[in-house]
Amino acid sequence: MSGHNKWSKIKRLKGAADAKRGRVFSKLAREIMIATRENGGDPAMNATLRMVLLKCKSVNMPSDSVDRAIKKGTGGDGADIFEELNYEVYGPGGVAILVEIATDNRNRTAGTIRHILSKNNGNMASAGSVARLFQRRGQIIIPRQGNDEDKLMELALEAGAEDFKAEPEGFEILTDPAAFETVYMSVESAGVTAEGAEVTFLPTTTVALDVHAAKDVNRLVEALEDYEDVKEVHTNAEFPEESQD
Repeated sequence: MSGHNKWSKIKRLKGAADAKRGRVFSKLAREIMIATRENGGDPAMNATLRMVLLKCKSVNMPSDSVDRAIKKGTGGDGADIFEELNYEVYGPGGVAILVEIATDNRNRTAGTIRHILSKNNGNMASAGSVARLFQRRGQIIIPRQGNDEDKLMELALEAGAEDFKAEPEGFEILTDPAAFETVYMSVESAGVTAEGAEVTFLPTTTVALDVHAAKDVNRLVEALEDYEDVKEVHTNAEFPEESQD
């Protein structure tokens, strides 16, 4: 998402009620279990796990919850087995929505997603029609307060970042997925604290919405995010400021 959308997402998460934060932690625990089951529980030897742990750090997930998920993921036959897949959706106003899923029951998840869409003016899209509108990028979000724009930009670009964007709320560093870890570690080593850091899907083009359509899209996105099998929801919506209050 562009501009204020990503900042609003960070603010909502930081100010979320305990129940909502608990759902976020539960979803991250699934990601940890998937990563550790495939490649082991040592972050030094598991790049996927390292990426998930960065996400856990950015939302202050308790370390004991992280440790339990790692142990469960490496627990062998007793561990839950999750399948990862993406759903491609069109929402109100023609917005493209890419939904990342982690499920232990594909049929249950498919039925629930279709139910959410039918109640919130969403429709399943044909394979590839939505995915082609997004690209995988490393994204690091830095608050403006306490950080010098010129120094941070120089640091990021020298470390291998592809782009650096200055916005009223702060700074966005974009990288190729393969360079994400290197850039993030360079930023962290310089004493800069990120508000968000992950490899994610970002839209290549956006759709501007009026206030009415924005409310409908937000309702659909929130319904999807509340479902436990949904890892992340990405849209190409450009929300008007008043819809983000």
